Amino acid sequence: MAKGPVIILTGTPGTGKSTHAELLANESPIPLRNINVSEYVKERGLYENYDEEWQSYTVDEDRLLDELEPLAAAGGLILDWHTCEAFPERWADLVVVLRCDHTKLWDRLEKRGYSLKKIQENNEAEIMQVILEEARSSYPPEIVIELQSETMEDLESNVARLVEWIKLWLKNQEGS
Repeated sequence: MAKGPVIILTGTPGTGKSTHAELLANESPIPLRNINVSEYVKERGLYENYDEEWQSYTVDEDRLLDELEPLAAAGGLILDWHTCEAFPERWADLVVVLRCDHTKLWDRLEKRGYSLKKIQENNEAEIMQVILEEARSSYPPEIVIELQSETMEDLESNVARLVEWIKLWLKNQEGS
């Protein structure tokens, strides 16, 4: 039996995934390993090349999944990444899609120094709900939740809600 749930935390870049993941790992009633997948890919060389135009790595998803498989099987994991469809359905206990108003998102990405092209692409993806639709088409509807991530109050409320979900998950594991 897994020692904890596998929570996939996803959303367009700039929606607050890493901040949510760090806070959730700190406030969780059980130990959760927080993996920022983008950083993990860079640290372990799990990419095919670097795309200068998009200022991002082309991930070798097969190698990434091979490395993450034993960690997901063990449980107690937060996977923080801007996409979710690469992760097998069997891994996920909960898929959290963070959403943000596109004007706030634009400002956040501008502050990160993203190129205009990258800001526009990510903003369009948020408006078109690309990641939410990806999650809904990749996982059972009962494990996909959408949370707004625009203010500190949203952040605190979201993390509190996820902590309560973990407590419920634990209670359900004891009963099975």
